[in-house]
Parts: sequence; C-alpha cells; structure tokens
Amino acid sequence: MSITTSLAGKTAVITGSTSGIGLGIARELARAGADVVLNSFTDSAEDHALAEAVAAEFGVTARYIRADMSRAEDCRALIGQAGACDILVNNAGIQHVAPVEDFPVAKWDAIIAINLSSAFHTTAAALPKMRAAGWGRVVNIASAHGLTASPFKSAYVSAKHGIVGFSKVVALETAEEPITCNSICPGYVLTPLVEAQIPDQMKTHNMSREDVIKKVMLDRQPSGEFVTVEQIGGTVVFLCSDHAAQITGTAVSVDGGWTAM
Repeated sequence: MSITTSLAGKTAVITGSTSGIGLGIARELARAGADVVLNSFTDSAEDHALAEAVAAEFGVTARYIRADMSRAEDCRALIGQAGACDILVNNAGIQHVAPVEDFPVAKWDAIIAINLSSAFHTTAAALPKMRAAGWGRVVNIASAHGLTASPFKSAYVSAKHGIVGFSKVVALETAEEPITCNSICPGYVLTPLVEAQIPDQMKTHNMSREDVIKKVMLDRQPSGEFVTVEQIGGTVVFLCSDHAAQITGTAVSVDGGWTAM
C-alpha cells in the first residue's frame, strides 16, 4: 500500500479558526491540499476575506461558516452546512482564571460548552459523513492541561481532561473502521493573543521581554521556547496522513517537555 501525506480531495472543518492555533491548523491542512472550512461566531467581512485569502494562497477551496460553539444546534449545523467533513478539528476554546469558590457559574458553563461539549456535538454530526465516505480523521485540540493541572483553571483543566477522554472513546467506537480520533496537547503556543500579553507582563513584573517569556510564560516549559502554530498544524496534518492510520486514541504532547516533568 502506498503511503501519502497529500490531503487533496479531503474537506477539513476547523472550529475556532479565524486566528491563532485554529488558523495555523487550517493553513497547514490547506498547504497539504485539503479544502478547508473556517469558523468563528463573528461572521464579519474579514472572516470571509480570510477564507478567500487561504483559498488563493494554497489553491484549494476555503469557506467561512459562522457557528457559535456554545450552542449545540450551531455545532451540528456547522457540520451540516459544510457538506463533506472528512477531517474534523475541534479547536474552539476560551479561558477564565479564578479560584474554585469564586469561579463564576456562567464562565464555568461557557468553558465546558465551548471547550468540551462542542466537540461532542460536531463529532456526533461528522461521524456519519465519515462512515459514508469510508474515511475520516477527528483531531481534538486539548492542552498540556488535559494531562496535568494548574491552580485557578478548574473549568479549563476539566474540559481539556474531558477532551482527552472523549477522544479515547471515539477512537474505540471507530477502531474497526478507517477513522481515527486523537487529541493534541500543546504547551504554551505563541499566538497573536499571547504576543499581545507580553508588554503588560513586562510592566507588571518589571522584567525585560526575554525574562517575561523565560521566567513567567515558559516557566513550566522545559524547552524554554514557545510552540508555534505551524508545529501544531503540522502535527494535525501528520495525524490525518496515511502514516498515522494506526494512531488512534492517543494524546500527542507538543509541549516542549512540560508533561515530562
């Protein structure tokens, strides 16, 4: 059997993909030849222009579909509107930091809905399409916090642990089919959102940019370097390739050694 990394002819739906990790994943999938569906809840002219730019750059079909990942019906409708869904990347996520006793109930509910429940709804809608096509890949973006914990992040840690467990269940339910399901557990990723936090951290800690990155942001990442969105996207492409056909139910750490400690 020939081994291929080309994803030409496949359609990938990536939730939360108009910036940061999601956009990086969409770009790498498009680079590998997949048609892509970008998603967010904003539905702005910039969102549609971004899809057009991805299509032009990589010579694939790229579309934008609005869906609010906090709403079950929107999650399922996204897959329906996409038409084909050979590759599903559940990436959408939000964060809030507070002690358990002070954690706002609304924030807990939103994080669980967007970071965990949305993956259940999109996957449930996508699996019949994958079975009909005779091939499928589900990749869930978890976190190093899907394997370990930090204080004040109860909802996020709970949701990401849930994503890792959910991925294992889907993998077992599809184990005898040409469908795989895995999770990726990134460490600290350099995104525009993280980059924007650096000046404030420099002022707060009275540190240089280099010290903020090394001593504050990357304190738990032994490599001392950020993960890049391209590295996460490349890992997704690998998991979608024939090389990874027997990798399923696995949590792949891309964290500079964080979870090795």
